[in-house]
Amino acid sequence: MPQLNPNPWLFIMLISWFTFAMIIQPKILTFVSANPPSKKAPTTPNTTPWNWPWT
Repeated sequence: MPQLNPNPWLFIMLISWFTFAMIIQPKILTFVSANPPSKKAPTTPNTTPWNWPWT
């Protein structure tokens, strides 16, 4: 079964993970978030119960 031969695919997987982890990911993490977290306390909405007509 040739698909079980890890010779070419293991090397390709390791090189792609190394490229992502060492080159691409640090560049992506340096971007500033477009929606920074706010320091406001979360507010809970005031809801009213639903009146079911069949109960």
